Amino acid sequence: MADLHGLHLDDQVAAELPDWAETVAHLRTRRPVVEVLRAARAAGRPVVQPRCGVGGHQQMLDLLRALEPAGPGVLSVTIDSHTRLRHFDTAAETLARDPGDLNGYPLVAHGWQRGRELADAVGVPLEVRHGSPDGRELFAVALAAGLTSYEGGGIGYNLPYSKNVPLGHSLRAWQQVDALCGVLAEAGVVIDRELFGTLTAVLVPPSVSLAVTVLEAVAAAREGVRCLSIAYPQGGETHQDVAALRAVRTLAARYLDPAVEVYPVLHEFMGVFPRTRSYAELLIVQGGLLARLGGAAKVINKTHQEAYGIPEAEANADGIRGAALGAGELLDFVRIDEDRVAEEQHWIEREVAELVDPVLAEGELIPAIEAAFAAGRLDIPFSASIHAHAQVVPRRDRSGAIRYADAGALPFSTAVLRRHAALLSEPPGTPERSPFEAATADIRYFLDHEDRFHTRTPHYTRSENPQRF
Repeated sequence: MADLHGLHLDDQVAAELPDWAETVAHLRTRRPVVEVLRAARAAGRPVVQPRCGVGGHQQMLDLLRALEPAGPGVLSVTIDSHTRLRHFDTAAETLARDPGDLNGYPLVAHGWQRGRELADAVGVPLEVRHGSPDGRELFAVALAAGLTSYEGGGIGYNLPYSKNVPLGHSLRAWQQVDALCGVLAEAGVVIDRELFGTLTAVLVPPSVSLAVTVLEAVAAAREGVRCLSIAYPQGGETHQDVAALRAVRTLAARYLDPAVEVYPVLHEFMGVFPRTRSYAELLIVQGGLLARLGGAAKVINKTHQEAYGIPEAEANADGIRGAALGAGELLDFVRIDEDRVAEEQHWIEREVAELVDPVLAEGELIPAIEAAFAAGRLDIPFSASIHAHAQVVPRRDRSGAIRYADAGALPFSTAVLRRHAALLSEPPGTPERSPFEAATADIRYFLDHEDRFHTRTPHYTRSENPQRF
């Protein structure tokens, strides 16, 4: 393995990188994502970022240029699955055979020079979004390409995606990524590190999402990271979502050095999406509004084609505009019950403390995180990994907020557990449902609302040659 300031890399990938001094000099010429986030915070309105990634280089250039007029603050380079798993040869072979067989942009296979072409193609900065439990080589190529934001972490990019990647491996790989961010920060180059609190994206209780990102944030800050975007998934109940976003700043003040810049990010609803275009677009607008009310600096938009597969560029552009509309001045008149938000925020922060504080008290952080997941004291619902117990059973209460029907081995206090039980209690005479029936209904939450309040229109028909990304 080659070594790049503590970042251990595959020898072949390392041999193709430019000189480190040249990489740093080039990064200094780029507009960093952190500047966009600072401007959004100052304006009090989130910028919008779409997901986007296709295999072919020209197609990726065309896609970025097609989306830029919609007004995103940041654009994405979403990476293919082969590259995410460090199968670089397979990614290159697939690219040579048929780029359309890739479900994202294989940046390592294309190389840093083409990455620079992507960055130069549009006037807004780019972020790499991927899903790698070990993203070291990808990070090195992204830096050489001049990309100044990199998503992921050793928990959030492992347990939701991978079956048997040991937590210790992913956490130490991301420790190297964060340490190199620290080296760059000392050189005056601030890389935004976005943490994927979205996790499995299905009924994720806010305190689980935030506890994972707090631990990843503490680990990153200890390595010298100076800009952290902490992402939270829209759950579906307004007061709970706003409270969770606002809790990001409070938790950052409690657990991180003030020198670290922290920016809340909202991922618009990632569960089963409405099938009716007008209802889907309403949910997208609502996501933008929630992001503003919660003080987010950025919102990752969805599209009205979400229920039907990979959206076309035009639909993605519409999604950008819809999320921006929700965050815009037109909806400034909207008010929510601030007392209810405050109560939710209080309990969310208490739950996070009950999850995080015992881990931080154990000494060395990475072994403490490993031990907590091994014992079930940290856990996430519906995990794909054998390294999470996945014993947490979330449910929606009558308001739609996500609660713990079963907290597994999470070390919650009696007061917390009683509150969740009370909020999930059913009125007398409510028909009994099996746990499977209840969970299915909660996952289909917005579809049920769509059935109840909106006339179903025929399913959307895709064009013959949709632009895939």
